[in-house]
Amino acid sequence: MPLINGKAVTAVLLIALLLVILYCYVSQSYRVVLSFQEKSKATEDDTLRYKQPSIVQGRTDVVAVTPWLAPVVWEGTFDSGLLDSIYRPKNITVAATVFAVGKYIMFLKDFLETAEKYFFVGFRVHVYVFTDRPNEVPQVKMAAGRQLTVMPVPSSNRWQEISARRMELIQTLIEKKLRNHTDYIFCLDVDSKFHGRWGTESLGGLVAVIHPGYYRNERSKFPYERRPASRAYVAPGEGDFYYCGGAFGGLLQEVHLLAKTCRQNFEADAKVGIEAAWQEESHLNRYMWINKPSKVLSPEYLWQDFKSKNPEIQIIRFSGVVKNYADIRPN
Repeated sequence: MPLINGKAVTAVLLIALLLVILYCYVSQSYRVVLSFQEKSKATEDDTLRYKQPSIVQGRTDVVAVTPWLAPVVWEGTFDSGLLDSIYRPKNITVAATVFAVGKYIMFLKDFLETAEKYFFVGFRVHVYVFTDRPNEVPQVKMAAGRQLTVMPVPSSNRWQEISARRMELIQTLIEKKLRNHTDYIFCLDVDSKFHGRWGTESLGGLVAVIHPGYYRNERSKFPYERRPASRAYVAPGEGDFYYCGGAFGGLLQEVHLLAKTCRQNFEADAKVGIEAAWQEESHLNRYMWINKPSKVLSPEYLWQDFKSKNPEIQIIRFSGVVKNYADIRPN
């Protein structure tokens, strides 16, 4: 009998000990969860604290919405901290393409270094450099979550051919490498530098950038392709804005459709001996006249270094550098 009682006492003590351990574990887990919830709530509260928006006050010197209700992004029309807090939990990946063919390789270092300072800082970014000089691609230190891939391409004796092939190469890149793991893509000119933030405010379905050289002009002065036989044709009295070929982007599927369509139209023109006035830029403008962009970026997003700032340009975010085309173009 004493032996049985001793075993019973031992069992009770073991059960009690296990209950104490279980209680400590549950209690600690609860405190961890509670602490995480409190921190999450504090972070959420911080991101939800921003200047009260207004629909009766704001910039009056520029138009901030198109006739088809797409936002036109200018400095002073968005809250960068709020936008970043919305997109950061989505864990997005942004691709950027840049073409550094021939002597244009000389611009790549400045492009990459300034992109590290200003282009989607704090987000996952993958830069794809198309070049015929892969051994000359500079080594640029990139932050965590950012990477660069070199895409070798053949050289060309005509800069027009280099320009024309961009849409084909962008289409192929999306189909073969970017699908399933990239959310947005921007296609940018290498002979440009970043000077200010380019971030989540630029995200949208199909994103166009208004050309800095024509945004104050009547559309009759836009350098659209005016030959009716071309697939890039825009008739007199048609067109919204003149968009840059050196900066455009959006959701992966939207840019893929744009690149595929422009490539097909370019090839159809080539079969009848037509080369559009400004190659892929002409086809892009035709496409965006028919398929309206869902977001339009102001000329802040591709200015020109040789131009002085107009009063409405409060910041220059991305700008083409001064250069001598005779020195860098093959023809």
